[in-house]
Amino acid sequence: MDEGASRLEVIRLGHPVLRQVAEPVPEEWFGSGRLDRLVRDMIRTMLEAEGVGLAAPQIAEPLRLFTYWVPGTDDEPGVEPVALINPEIRATGDELVEGWEGCLSIPGLRGLVPRHPRLKVKARTVDGQPVSLTADDFHARVIQHEVDHLDGIVFLDRMTSPASLAFEAEWERYVLAADEADEADDDD
Repeated sequence: MDEGASRLEVIRLGHPVLRQVAEPVPEEWFGSGRLDRLVRDMIRTMLEAEGVGLAAPQIAEPLRLFTYWVPGTDDEPGVEPVALINPEIRATGDELVEGWEGCLSIPGLRGLVPRHPRLKVKARTVDGQPVSLTADDFHARVIQHEVDHLDGIVFLDRMTSPASLAFEAEWERYVLAADEADEADDDD
């Protein structure tokens, strides 16, 4: 954890910035202490809030920038906390896969959201260097969720049905527990 970084306030649904299309990060910000500080503060805020992503509009900054990280699994290495600035994404196919999502700006709720399982991403680093990557599965889901924030969209807008919407405690008790029981049965 960056001890010099500050924790920022995460705004909640209803704040008008969450429904605006964010502006590109200005060219003069790249390589500046201002952008570096903002990214460090966002990473600290995201980690302390136990999120896997945080877009600048979620801290009332209408800029095309987000931070994220992906925990590693037995099958896939994780992604350390990083920022993508002025990102552009492109799905590599038409396939959509439903998965559970929550949001720091909509605390306490989860819902099933269809997303592309594979993306090509182009963005810039804090220093302005171009970066391109391919993201799969959960990694792709996190990036799509955060890019939606840059376009004034929240996960509720992407749900195909409100029937899956659940409070987190009930989701953990009924959905997650049932999924874990099914996996245990499959291992037998």
